[in-house]
Amino acid sequence: MKKLEDDLADADYEALSNLRYTLRRFMYFSASAAQQEGLPAQQHQALLTIRGHRGFEAMTIGALAERLLIAPHSATELVGRLVAAGYVSRTTDLVDKRKQTLALTEKADAVLKRLTKTHIAEIKELAPQLIDILRDLQRDL
Repeated sequence: MKKLEDDLADADYEALSNLRYTLRRFMYFSASAAQQEGLPAQQHQALLTIRGHRGFEAMTIGALAERLLIAPHSATELVGRLVAAGYVSRTTDLVDKRKQTLALTEKADAVLKRLTKTHIAEIKELAPQLIDILRDLQRDL
């Protein structure tokens, strides 16, 4: 049965509720895993963002702020905490002295490797549920 664009079935609400619940479970897992490694969740997200960056230019505080959806001054404070904890090094850009480029330290690489392994295992466990939920949301489109 095809739905009109503005018609919503009970199954739509159920699928959206299930999606939000599953994502929240994952985010709770992620925050707990990071905390066990001594990292607040936002610091873990920052490290992952820096490590996962594949742009043509080096990761900057501005790019980090954009990826984390935070204000640039908040990203600057976050990077300051990461530098103080020995997870990140920052260097003034040679071309544009207003920019600071970011790199992970060996300490960050080690903790991030452990966290990423546990996160991938959790995602593999959640994947069938997420796929089913997304299929439910895609039906009748």
